Amino acid sequence: MILVTGATGHLGTAVIDQLLKHTSTENFVALARSEEKAKALKDKGVQVRIGDFDDPASLEKAFAGIDKLLLISTVAQNRGEQQKAVVEVAKKAGVQHIVYTGVSLKDLSTSAIKWLMASHFETEDAIKESGLVYTFLHNALYTDVIPMYVGEHVFEAGIYLPAGDGKAPFALRREMGEAVANVLLQDGHENKTYEITGSELYSYTDVAQALSELSGKSVSYTNADPTEFTEKLKQFGVPEFAILLTAGFAEDQKNHQFEEVTNDLENLLGRKPLALKEALKEIYKL
Repeated sequence: MILVTGATGHLGTAVIDQLLKHTSTENFVALARSEEKAKALKDKGVQVRIGDFDDPASLEKAFAGIDKLLLISTVAQNRGEQQKAVVEVAKKAGVQHIVYTGVSLKDLSTSAIKWLMASHFETEDAIKESGLVYTFLHNALYTDVIPMYVGEHVFEAGIYLPAGDGKAPFALRREMGEAVANVLLQDGHENKTYEITGSELYSYTDVAQALSELSGKSVSYTNADPTEFTEKLKQFGVPEFAILLTAGFAEDQKNHQFEEVTNDLENLLGRKPLALKEALKEIYKL
């Protein structure tokens, strides 16, 4: 029996949709924090268990009878503590195998958002120390988050980010979800680590060019000054945590932290993932 955490989130939804295509609902369950959040899952015929990462007792009940657990990393500021607690409860409940979605990053020690990224690797250490079978999926940046970083007026104002000429192997979240589902349903992924990346590296200059070609408008990319960029976000009333994340990811891209390409996603999908232009066409419905 498989359990999917984060099942109401974007990646979790993509995983659930793939599981529904390839296996019976008798073979997996979804974890949700409340009945209200679980409604869409139940409408799809998915079995739901209620549990909260901040309530270990609820997790003990939810993990009963589970063999393989997909731990989708959270976005909470106390992510490390939450996820270590999940590992402890999983071990106690008799879970055999944890699949964890982390991050593809070249050098944690020099990351601009080490304070956030470190929890990924601390979670992996906790899983290894637990003695459970593991599969680690180091996800590259989602193509899907590009609209959030470039803003809703990108076709009029262009892209303004302090990302320099750094590149990233952007990949679609739904294709990552498909790869995760395949890992959950297949044997042979025990105690392995995969770098889940797109097939090519792209800069924001490439993003601007692709959006220009798709829209027929001239979309420019301005390599913003980091201090000015942060000040502009503050002026627009962007929450401090969101500013730290946006600026931090941009700085890491500028410093080439994400510039790694592998065939792991292609191999797990059995085909090449969508290239940037085709993925942006899908996201922007162009």
